Amino acid sequence: MSYSKDVRRLVIKYVEGGGSKAEAARIYGVSRGRVYVWLKLGDKLETGKRPGPQQGWKVDSLALQRAISARPDARLKELGRQFEVHESTISYALKRLRVSHKKNMAV
Repeated sequence: MSYSKDVRRLVIKYVEGGGSKAEAARIYGVSRGRVYVWLKLGDKLETGKRPGPQQGWKVDSLALQRAISARPDARLKELGRQFEVHESTISYALKRLRVSHKKNMAV
């Protein structure tokens, strides 16, 4: 359930004014856990930004495609070192690009 910004402001104002979190939850009809979350997020609620990473993709798609075409037998671990990310990040980026390649193990 989504609460209005007015309720969020009232709860935060009540607690910052000296009221307890449990009382604020009872008065405004929200859970105590929600009160803790709102207090922890603070100004982020006003800006409308959601918690969590705010950046885009970690791996440049064009650079990854160039690296794959330059060295098609490169392993995920090697590409991860090259782009300074974990190999699972490379795997997700390749899936996003719909790149699939089976290695020739008979080298």
